Amino acid sequence: MTLQEIKRLVARGEGRHLEFKRRVPEPERVAKEVVAFANSGGGRLLIGVDDDGGIVGVRDSEEEEFALRTALGMNCRPSVRWVTERIAVTSRRDVIMVTVPDSPRKPHFIVVNVEDGSGPAYVRIEDMSVEASPESIALMQTEYSGDGVQFEFGETELLLMRYLEQYGRVTVDGFAQISSLNREEASKLLVTLTRAGVLDQHREARGDFYMIHYDS
Repeated sequence: MTLQEIKRLVARGEGRHLEFKRRVPEPERVAKEVVAFANSGGGRLLIGVDDDGGIVGVRDSEEEEFALRTALGMNCRPSVRWVTERIAVTSRRDVIMVTVPDSPRKPHFIVVNVEDGSGPAYVRIEDMSVEASPESIALMQTEYSGDGVQFEFGETELLLMRYLEQYGRVTVDGFAQISSLNREEASKLLVTLTRAGVLDQHREARGDFYMIHYDS
């Protein structure tokens, strides 16, 4: 990629598939961005670009890439595929473009507790990387499974569909409130109906919600 192409890319601003960083941040922070891209259709992390879009570059690309490899090697579970490309800004400074493809191994998590390898998963919502809900994790776990979905369309499902026809959307907590289900049961049913193509999951920074799926 050329510097002119980078300028055009930066001019679009940060979004679901694009993030700017002046330098490689702390290990957990950079892992969060990369994991979110891998879990959300892929994306590009531009290192050497300010939040306001100023293309400043980094002075020591080798050092920045070493920090990146170390951070992602230790803080992503399972490991995430990514590649880098250097784009010269001046004779002494480069922008490092980190390209992360959509992953068939999702969900990916960041490692917070080194002892047991535990930590949250992240997804991309607009220009932010936010912690994934349990429902998003469950849907990612079955995205590439190819397993069929079976369920009985009973009174609870009919209640949900009538509610959605009237109000348009529902959250897990809202569904639990209007039904006789506890939150775990409500979550499981919404995930099942989403997997079956009856509902669509929509992600917002304040939380997920569900709507009836209509073929376009």
